[in-house]
Amino acid sequence: MLELDSESHSNQASETGPQAGTAAREGVRDRNGKMSSGTTKKSRGAKPKPHESKLYDNLVPAYQALWPAVARRRIQHNLNSLNIAAGTKVLEVGVGTGLSLDAYPKHADVTGVDLSESMLAEAEELIEQRGWEHVSVQPMNAEELTFEDASFDLVTSFHTISVVSHPERMMRELVRVCRPGGKILVINHFRSPNPLIARVVDSAGSLTRHLGWRTDLNVDELLNELPIQVMRCQKSNPLSLFRVLIAERKA
Repeated sequence: MLELDSESHSNQASETGPQAGTAAREGVRDRNGKMSSGTTKKSRGAKPKPHESKLYDNLVPAYQALWPAVARRRIQHNLNSLNIAAGTKVLEVGVGTGLSLDAYPKHADVTGVDLSESMLAEAEELIEQRGWEHVSVQPMNAEELTFEDASFDLVTSFHTISVVSHPERMMRELVRVCRPGGKILVINHFRSPNPLIARVVDSAGSLTRHLGWRTDLNVDELLNELPIQVMRCQKSNPLSLFRVLIAERKA
């Protein structure tokens, strides 16, 4: 249901390399706040650590102001490259206040999950305002997703995996809920392979960890031994600190 558009990225230099949440839910909350049945597992999911949830609840205003400038264009460009077909089941992990949701085509079936219920309240309001009947959101632990294996055709996460407690665990969950042959799209800051740049960025590590994210995430270690085929792992542009990872789930 997804076909990667290689032409749209043919001019980019390739760098090949290989939110915790609430208790498990039985279904998905729609735009009216109702719960409907879904492919979830009652046995999975965990209550978030209070300090993690409060951190992101308090960051809603800054997140709303900065997101369009930092990420919006990059996300739209890479989603477009996937040629998302009608009926594609999409999961976005770390959906926040929903500012990326308008980047998905309306013919897709989109589910968003996030750690912060305050952010999700903003997302639900946005969904209601836009009349997006193809979108639903719910609180969930990114490291213990409650969905059954192979539930989605496309799994995405934008600027989230470096803020969770266990990035490797989250990445395994993204892969687990993606069907064989499905795609995984992750956009995030990863540790630079350039030693000089890595040292400069690492020098700010103590500050960024205090604020809730890490700068030393190694993409090769993150993807190690996962049942995926990496299709693209490259900077979003030559000067960017962010990388775009697109992978296909192996059978």
